[in-house]
Amino acid sequence: MTPSSQAEAVAALLREALADPGTAWSLGSFGAIAEFMRDPGEAVTALPDERMGMATERGAIALTACSDLRPAAYETAVASGWNHAVALCLPQDACAMSRRGVVTELGPDRDAARERDREAILFDLGLDLLAVDACVRTSDPEAIACLRSGVGRPLFDHANPIGRQLVAMSPHRVFIARVGRIEVYAPIPGPGGTSPEGPHTHVLPKLLRSGRTHAATTPIPSGWVPCAGLHPAHPYKDMMGQRIAFDAARYEAFQVLLDRWGDPDLLSVKRGGEHRLDSLISNRHAQAARRVAEVQALYLRGKVIEADPEADEDEAFANNA
Repeated sequence: MTPSSQAEAVAALLREALADPGTAWSLGSFGAIAEFMRDPGEAVTALPDERMGMATERGAIALTACSDLRPAAYETAVASGWNHAVALCLPQDACAMSRRGVVTELGPDRDAARERDREAILFDLGLDLLAVDACVRTSDPEAIACLRSGVGRPLFDHANPIGRQLVAMSPHRVFIARVGRIEVYAPIPGPGGTSPEGPHTHVLPKLLRSGRTHAATTPIPSGWVPCAGLHPAHPYKDMMGQRIAFDAARYEAFQVLLDRWGDPDLLSVKRGGEHRLDSLISNRHAQAARRVAEVQALYLRGKVIEADPEADEDEAFANNA
């Protein structure tokens, strides 16, 4: 495939996924991520520029299919089933963002997804992540004053006043990577709150300290960094992770993506092939591929596996450690 045809195929993938309200999106790094999703009947507004994406009253997504963008479709095993996604990757030497280590005022957000937000003030939270700048944005004078009082300090410094006020201020969260941005307008949940429906963000200091760009369970090609991801409708759970009746059409739809954008060696292992010694995939990922194949075979035969959210969560944290 020529570079131009590859770029066209990637752009087509993004456009088709954006048109599907069943597809959710993420942008960020391990421990700091923004998610965009929308309801089937939710009103959307086109972007005022050439970027691909849309805005709703709860959030926005704006993407650019840069020439070196590489989709990587994958499945990961969890205790009672599997997860799937298509990571949007850039070469490690071409993905870096600003790497600011302290809260920094950036001025008006001229690239905001909505024109009405382009005079609001953008602040980088200074998380020093390789491939994403995690920012907040506001036009409220009191919130701007509070954010300015923390400029020049690390976000999690006990002396920084921002952390204590962030939930109450609930500024827009704006996560930016080379491939685009996700903006979240919904309020930040209070301590102990569950993830809200619709666009939201997670910033988890414990995971940030690992310095990873992605979870250890995610089979990203060597030399590449996932900056964002698309999450097609899952066969046995909805966007909030709640169980639904197994949908074979959703299963088949993702297998098409896996054939087109997945790792050929992992696909071979999943389909019964041997894990070659010269393969670049790890034993861990090969074993996970076999587990996914086994549990998918059960679902396809009509068997139902009981959900065990606690076991899935425990396994995810163990694998990411």
